Amino acid sequence: MLPAPLEESASTARPLKARAGIALGLAALIAAGVAACGGGQRQDVTEPSGNFPVSIVSADFPSKQALAQNTNLTLAVSNSGSQTIPNLAITIFTTSNASTSTGTTSTGTTGTNTSPGSEGGSGTGDLPQAQGSFSVRSNQPGLAIPFRPVWILEEGYPKLEGQTASAGAEAAQTDTYAFGPLAPHQTRRMVWSVTPVQAGTFTVHYRVAAGLQGKAKAVTADGSVPEGEFVVRISSAPPQTRVNDQGKVVPIKPSDIIGQAGSAQQKAQVQQQQGK
Repeated sequence: MLPAPLEESASTARPLKARAGIALGLAALIAAGVAACGGGQRQDVTEPSGNFPVSIVSADFPSKQALAQNTNLTLAVSNSGSQTIPNLAITIFTTSNASTSTGTTSTGTTGTNTSPGSEGGSGTGDLPQAQGSFSVRSNQPGLAIPFRPVWILEEGYPKLEGQTASAGAEAAQTDTYAFGPLAPHQTRRMVWSVTPVQAGTFTVHYRVAAGLQGKAKAVTADGSVPEGEFVVRISSAPPQTRVNDQGKVVPIKPSDIIGQAGSAQQKAQVQQQQGK
């Protein structure tokens, strides 16, 4: 004789209904997540299309540096157009100078030009894959992470010149920092504080954009891409330093050595040269 079919009792109905409610809730959450990730508005919809004239007012980074000696890379970019730049963005990437030739950099100063290599990125071509703005690819086989830093970016940088708060949110694009809208005829000065940790000769490239999605394009007066580069030689010799009267470590100047070991006549000459 077959057993009678099970019937739903009051005690089993509640757990079944509860499980059904949980399943519906999970389904709603998944649907909301899909809408947020892929079903919502595209990120580039709000970025205007067009060219936005800019000028690179100044670009500074010492061409000779030493290991562990902190220095600043500074860029000043001006909006030379009549419309607000949607989102001023600076892309920075570094290449190693395996083979170099003497020439003139795009900033107009005598330096060394670098041909695009394994790290990618030519003057007007596509940017290399994300590797860290101040890192280069290592040729050593078997490395899980093939990129090695040349400079270490100090915590809290980049910053706007004269301000203590950090600025330039790192964007998803290749080694790009976004500094927000820039009004017409306004200039934004940006500072990256870095410390070299790898000796050699390297080229630091920078490129200016007017947005993050590629629709708003920054251009110079002649319609070209606003960009430039610094050729830097990092010496492995440690810098000659001393501790001054305030307890700070400062570079040793020739006058410091003469002042300590020179004759009274030499000291007098040095003081006269320094206007003392």
